[in-house]
Amino acid sequence: MATQIFVNLSVSDLGKAVRFFEALGYSFNPQFTDEHASCLVISDTIYAMLLTEARFKDFTKKAVVDATKSTEAIIALSAEDRAEVDTRVDRAMAAGASPAGDPMDLGFMYSRSFYDLDGHHWEYVWMDTAAMEQQQ
Repeated sequence: MATQIFVNLSVSDLGKAVRFFEALGYSFNPQFTDEHASCLVISDTIYAMLLTEARFKDFTKKAVVDATKSTEAIIALSAEDRAEVDTRVDRAMAAGASPAGDPMDLGFMYSRSFYDLDGHHWEYVWMDTAAMEQQQ
């Protein structure tokens, strides 16, 4: 069985967060979704649990980071090609995201990033591994 990853993120408004990621083209697993949490399906092995702050606090003894003021992580996802990078980030911007930085274009690698509605830092990256190997 492949290793799966479940990234847990605190959100201020679960309904808005779900609609935001649906606008990016993602779906949710209803088995792990209720009024306090929703399971964002990123791939067959990658999920993000969007949790209300109260539910998120059930899993930690530390204070919950305000992602609009501090960066707790950068969630980077691979893309099939440059077009997918642009499509995903353009959809995020149209759904209310804000830019997290300028696009990075190294020829063999291209990325763009954004902050979601709760300030979480997301990045989409495409790499041409054949071109990268030639440069080394």
